[in-house]
Amino acid sequence: MTRILAMLLLGGALFAQAPKTHLKVGDAAPDFTLPSTKGEKVTLSAFRGKNAVVLAFFPAAFTGGCTKEMTSFNKDLHKFTDAGAVVYGISTDNIPSQKYWATEVLKVEQALLSDFSKKISESYGILMPSGVANRATFVVDKDGKIQFIEEGSSAVDITGAMTACSRLKH
Repeated sequence: MTRILAMLLLGGALFAQAPKTHLKVGDAAPDFTLPSTKGEKVTLSAFRGKNAVVLAFFPAAFTGGCTKEMTSFNKDLHKFTDAGAVVYGISTDNIPSQKYWATEVLKVEQALLSDFSKKISESYGILMPSGVANRATFVVDKDGKIQFIEEGSSAVDITGAMTACSRLKH
């Protein structure tokens, strides 16, 4: 019983320390190049003038909320592509773990990106003291500007990101 109470208190402390991003809607999205589960490197600025980009940071592969979020993106991926957006899930997990989770467990189409160095999560202001990214979704327009931000557990629901992408299309 004492062990369970200690775990609950520790979990609550970690959640209470979840950072809020310093970035705001209208800010330039920090550029990056990260390895992908599809075998290539993805550079955010390569999409300028071409596509909006959804950056869905999630804490860890193989967890319940992250599984729900990534499978939701996969289920509605066509709605994002129809709106001219590209979707990437990003975590601090390494590529082999992400690749297994994405292809063998989730069977998702969208590529996942590895921020194993944690530098990108830090530049977006969402790196938690535990060394994982806080759950956060950023929608970046064709000009490289952030048009939508959702943080915390509510970011599991992809509706806000989908609405933002639809607005950008029109």
